[in-house]
Amino acid sequence: MKTIGLIGGMGWESSKLYYERMNKKVNQMLGDSHSAKIIMVSVDFSEIEKLTFAKDWKTIGSIVANSARQLEKAGADMIVLCTNLIHIVSDNITHAVSIPFLHIADTTGEAIQIQGLKKVLLLGTKYTMEMDFYTKILEESYGLKVTIPYEEDRTRVHDIIYKELLKGVFTKTSKQQILKIIKKSQKEGVKGVIFACTELPMLVKKSDLKIPTFDTGKIHAHKAIEWSLKDSYDSVFC
Repeated sequence: MKTIGLIGGMGWESSKLYYERMNKKVNQMLGDSHSAKIIMVSVDFSEIEKLTFAKDWKTIGSIVANSARQLEKAGADMIVLCTNLIHIVSDNITHAVSIPFLHIADTTGEAIQIQGLKKVLLLGTKYTMEMDFYTKILEESYGLKVTIPYEEDRTRVHDIIYKELLKGVFTKTSKQQILKIIKKSQKEGVKGVIFACTELPMLVKKSDLKIPTFDTGKIHAHKAIEWSLKDSYDSVFC
């Protein structure tokens, strides 16, 4: 089993889920008392949040690159970034280390392809929805048609994420608002929903919808474990 290096803390709720899911997946695959080999570097989210609002991607890139170096020096065989948005600076990670980096958009695109879907809704922060670092991979590498909510709804989703979910707050009101946005998109032909914020599936459950949902954090974590148990690198890794 290879050792997975996690860059966490964005936010800690998401990092907790990654750790839990990885260990459960290993136990499911190997049985007995097996658990995952994991090293984690966790950043202070307050600092990342302020830099994000300032759109200071350069400084954020330096922070995660340093975290990746720490993980490689500590013995990690691969890097996993426990967040969707900060993949905007994924190039900083790949340039900083010599070990593989697993991109969350690649694992998500692969999962959607397996289900044979083409038109999907992307929900996440405004940066994730409006910038192309995520959708470009999904569209160019996996042939998907990615849609995002209208501007007012994008703002609503963004605010729910930052003001509630990343602080560990999950309300029925916010859940209904997200469901309303999704159902609106269904009328426009959307066949699946990408939860491109690792906390969103904690608010809206798979059972709440009649169309497939893609829990990016879960998909990402499980793919990392499958890799860690292989003898050779998979082609989806950089």
